[in-house]
Amino acid sequence: MSNKFKLSHDDINLFKNSIGNIKKLKQDTVIHKPLKQQQNCVDSRKQLHEKINTEFYFSDDYHPLLQEDPIRYSRENADPNEVKKLRRGFYEPEFFLDLHGLTQKEAKKEIAALIAACLRERALCACIMYGHGKNILKKQTPMWLAQHPHIICFHQAPKEFGGNAALLVLFDLNNELTNNQNL
Repeated sequence: MSNKFKLSHDDINLFKNSIGNIKKLKQDTVIHKPLKQQQNCVDSRKQLHEKINTEFYFSDDYHPLLQEDPIRYSRENADPNEVKKLRRGFYEPEFFLDLHGLTQKEAKKEIAALIAACLRERALCACIMYGHGKNILKKQTPMWLAQHPHIICFHQAPKEFGGNAALLVLFDLNNELTNNQNL
């Protein structure tokens, strides 16, 4: 080793004086035990079951009665004021899904995953952005959403959440509770 990296005793003492009293740190590394494989299997099966059940509702052949301009939907037993609240921005979306650049098949899977996540996390409102583009996802997304039993209503998003290139979706969390109790 060359002498250019060696420090004189004066430099070492100056360094020690400027640092002050020190003590050696105790090693506090924690080693986490891996989760048991059974628990991982149960969790993954539950998530797969949620996703399959959510995807099951989406048919490309079903055409619900939707209001076109602006896009809006409310199921039969829903409060009509909920759609107005969505339109006026009363609900703040807790989840956002961007479908830009996805195929219809990919978009359908992502919407199914969003619905499962919102129900699992007890999120009341979500925003789905499909963009302008060729209007393929703009036409298909409302048709898929209208088929799902946990969706109360949806409406074209206010400008701050995407305007006519996005939808705000309102979920029925009480319906989810009754379904979980029946399982």
